[in-house]
Amino acid sequence: MLSMNISLPEPLKQFVDGQVSAGRYRSASEYVGELIHADARRKAEEHLESKLLDGLSSAESELKADDWTEIRKAALARVKARIPAP
Repeated sequence: MLSMNISLPEPLKQFVDGQVSAGRYRSASEYVGELIHADARRKAEEHLESKLLDGLSSAESELKADDWTEIRKAALARVKARIPAP
């Protein structure tokens, strides 16, 4: 595993330390890693939704809004399965 040093203002460092001391995470690295994974999932979901909306608004689409809702659910489930939890 590679390491990366980051600098935080004191209030943020105290918050991270509080998350660790509360037992939610084993270390500050685990906490930051989980935040990065969550952000990656969110960005992947936003990208997918954008593509689905592009398709839905396309004049060439023969699918109905309900069809896209089901496709979106299935696609988001696949995205979540690809990005492992920390």
